[in-house]
Amino acid sequence: MTNALEKMVVFRVGEDLFAASVQSVERVLRQQQARPVPDVPAWIDGVIEYRQRVVPVINLRRRFELPEMDARPEMRTLIMHAGDEWIAVTVDAVLEVTGAGEVTPPPPFFRGLAGEYMRGLVKRGDELVIALDVDRLLTATERLQIGAATGREDGGTGHG
Repeated sequence: MTNALEKMVVFRVGEDLFAASVQSVERVLRQQQARPVPDVPAWIDGVIEYRQRVVPVINLRRRFELPEMDARPEMRTLIMHAGDEWIAVTVDAVLEVTGAGEVTPPPPFFRGLAGEYMRGLVKRGDELVIALDVDRLLTATERLQIGAATGREDGGTGHG
């Protein structure tokens, strides 16, 4: 599935560039301190409150098995639509919102962790940007686990 000149939010995690459709990104915030929650995967920093809803915060460095990094001023928290829910993700920096051009399907050798979340690739000048499939950042089982840990039946996202 391709979409010419789809607007994308481009961000950096580690040395890699990622993008998400602007339609998936609700808001870009300065990095938010998450409230820790027990019994969730290590890549969940906890939860934050956004517009009177409890939103789980995914640490993309941990989710993508990258080394930890100390907090820096350019780090951001993105509030994203994942299906009919909100999730938050922490990223090292947001670079731009751009008409990213055509999203091409990922090559067949992108399997495993990277392939699970990848919607495709986008050219940004001489660089390749990984277009994320935001809906797939949390599995149904993970949503239920977060919901149980936060005491919510809706995955802790505030939508029921």
